[in-house]
Amino acid sequence: MSDLPEFSIRVDHNPYLAAGGRETHAIVTVTAAGAGTGGAAVPASPATEAAEVIIIDASGSMSYSGKMAAAKRAAKAALNTLRDGVRFAVVAGANQPRMIYPKGRRLVAVDGATRRAAADAVSRLDAAGGTAIGSWLRLADELFAGHQDAVRHAILLTDGKNQHETDAELDAALAQCSGNFVCDSRGVGTDWNVAELRKISSALLGSFLDVPDPNDLEADFREMTAAAMGKRVTDVVLRVWTPQHAELRFLKQMVPAVEDLTGRRSGTGMIGDYPVGAWGDEEREYHLCVEVPAGGIGRQMRAAWVKLVLPAGAGEPADRELAAGNILIEWTDDEAKSTRINARVAHHTGQSELADAIQEGLEARRAGDEETATARLGRAVVLAGEVGNEQIAGLLDRVVEVVDERSGTVRLRKDVSKADEMSLDTRSVRTVRTLNRGGQDGHPRTRATRPTAGEEA
Repeated sequence: MSDLPEFSIRVDHNPYLAAGGRETHAIVTVTAAGAGTGGAAVPASPATEAAEVIIIDASGSMSYSGKMAAAKRAAKAALNTLRDGVRFAVVAGANQPRMIYPKGRRLVAVDGATRRAAADAVSRLDAAGGTAIGSWLRLADELFAGHQDAVRHAILLTDGKNQHETDAELDAALAQCSGNFVCDSRGVGTDWNVAELRKISSALLGSFLDVPDPNDLEADFREMTAAAMGKRVTDVVLRVWTPQHAELRFLKQMVPAVEDLTGRRSGTGMIGDYPVGAWGDEEREYHLCVEVPAGGIGRQMRAAWVKLVLPAGAGEPADRELAAGNILIEWTDDEAKSTRINARVAHHTGQSELADAIQEGLEARRAGDEETATARLGRAVVLAGEVGNEQIAGLLDRVVEVVDERSGTVRLRKDVSKADEMSLDTRSVRTVRTLNRGGQDGHPRTRATRPTAGEEA
């Protein structure tokens, strides 16, 4: 691949540990620039092939509330956003998936004729049958199989629960597809299962989002497809080296959303690879925690060495290092140094706890445990204020009545719409960045605004 972005890595952490200290935290910011236009579609390049599969739920429930008509408009918007030369297909999902375009299980190149033919085929799509999402993903995996050097992306839309296959069947499908393509998932209406789409997006390194109003699908599909067209490199991994007798306690993606990558490690010994998917012009942030053997006062060591790597086989004959950063530490008896909290570490620690508090609070609320729900959602209110996540604060306002924000004193609202609850659950992992990256005083400086009408929360 010659058409790669220029990558850089920045590390923010407090390099000082107290005598006997063993645990260090760091925020690793990976930036890619120069690949294109930051998510907008760019001219085709022979060095960057792309493949797209659009999966539309065509189960019977899609015929209600204008969902199928909106899904057709959205699929056509995505087709119009694909750049010429991209290989693509449109799939309808029900009890079993079926090809909408082209005929036969294959991808075809986008041009004027295939774009029109696909749009015509989408216009004839009807709704009937049930929901078996694992089988839809298996078909997408089959379609992508002959395009391993391409940036492979799927869009999955559903309005219902995965009722026509078992959890084990879905898990097996995700295991088969993991690492083969990225999938952005969308749930339209309020009858789908947040946990299912969260599991799918996690396994396939994509985003997931609620779309309560079907009329919002068209713009969302256009945005997802434009972002996919801006990707210039696929199958990238974060490679983390830790010294002998050290342990990587966790590695989490924090921006654009919280995603625990710890369990995705491949490799043995002191080096582990963590998949981070496809990249265009963008910036992502990762929080890692390393436990090292305790050192004496004045001793310095490298706690971790983080590299962004394009592995051999992902369009490269050998592993290609794209960027690297060191996490260096020193033991000190200066308490002022060792107790300093890096602002960015504090900020993302709060955001991770915020996501957990919301999900645990909502789960308790659904189970009828009002005491736990009140406590956890109250804690979420405090954290949302501390990290400056006004978007989540606005969604919490719809689920709890805030009595005192500072203490987290809240009352559960009695008449909460299902759409509001699902929005809070779905978007709990979406994070905000710190504006001041150089702060070391432990007080992250953030700014966010409540979404205006029609803006994504």
